Amino acid sequence: MALKNHDRKILFAALLAAGGIAAAQGNGTLKPVSEFEKISNPQERAIALFTEAGKVINSPRCLNCHPAGDRPTQTSAMSPHQPWVVRGADGFGAAAMRCATCHQAANFDNARMPGHPKWHLAPASMAWQGRTLGQICEQIKDKSRNDNMDMAKLVHHMAEDSLVGWAWNPGAGRTPAPGTQKEFGALIKAWAEAGAFCPKS
Repeated sequence: MALKNHDRKILFAALLAAGGIAAAQGNGTLKPVSEFEKISNPQERAIALFTEAGKVINSPRCLNCHPAGDRPTQTSAMSPHQPWVVRGADGFGAAAMRCATCHQAANFDNARMPGHPKWHLAPASMAWQGRTLGQICEQIKDKSRNDNMDMAKLVHHMAEDSLVGWAWNPGAGRTPAPGTQKEFGALIKAWAEAGAFCPKS
């Protein structure tokens, strides 16, 4: 069950105080798929692979655009977006405050403004904030919540989508997601090939 707004605030405050958000980003690297080949049990290997990929999924670069509510967060502290904006019916903002009003086709570092041609929030069905890695794993496999993506489309989305790729090119003053999109995509592909099993928590 998703946490209530008040509980999420307490959780994120505790994580920040304990350095949990920084820990989720790892040390800026991802282990290669070859590191997991020695795990003979496919289920254990899949879980280990997804846990490694979780360094990216649980990084602020991803979580900020997968909020639990209708308001995105920003910065590595995952503070509520300023100015106040909301998801809107299509994820691209409300009628009077579309994402593209400020977020242009590319990062504008002079104003510290991130950008991408498709800048928008993930669907509400893909809210990750406040969820465990295991819950997120089950969520992204669920075609009723992931925009009807089968496993092949999901792997392609993670490995090739340029908006996902923004997480590794976030512009001045932002810590990129760990590793590279290629490495992340390889982990997700190997996870899928091993059976796409999910962590229990």
